[in-house]
Amino acid sequence: MMGEERKIEVKEVTEVAPPPRARVDAESPAETFERKRDYLAGFLAEKPAEAPEHGPGGDVQAAIVEALKTIYDPEIPVDIYELGLIYDVAVDADGDAVVTMTLTTPHCPVAESMPGEVELRVLSVPGVRDAEVKLVWDPPWDPSKMSDEARLELGML
Repeated sequence: MMGEERKIEVKEVTEVAPPPRARVDAESPAETFERKRDYLAGFLAEKPAEAPEHGPGGDVQAAIVEALKTIYDPEIPVDIYELGLIYDVAVDADGDAVVTMTLTTPHCPVAESMPGEVELRVLSVPGVRDAEVKLVWDPPWDPSKMSDEARLELGML
């Protein structure tokens, strides 16, 4: 392309036809505003759906997560939830909770006591009838499971 010569054609004109004017066949601004106001009134009058007490996104599940955030890893100054050790928190309609979690390593010094502590904390949450803690090793924990808050606390950000 270096050796090729490119030519641009230039054409002189004395006059350009004006573009056609835009036309809007719509309601008057007052009618449009009224329609928007009606829509807004309906939107604002709508009440939010009641959040379920149990189940995903329910009050009990949120309270369990808050309770888990009060349990700290003994070796790292970060709670087990932000550390990414909690894989799942499920609550059924009867208030039975199942927490699926892991530990940083199978040889963790709290491998025997941590699941029991998690179970006790979950049982202390109002609305929880029963609690089960499932300790899993697959997928294994790694630092990528930590929240940004945990990384910040540990100076990793």
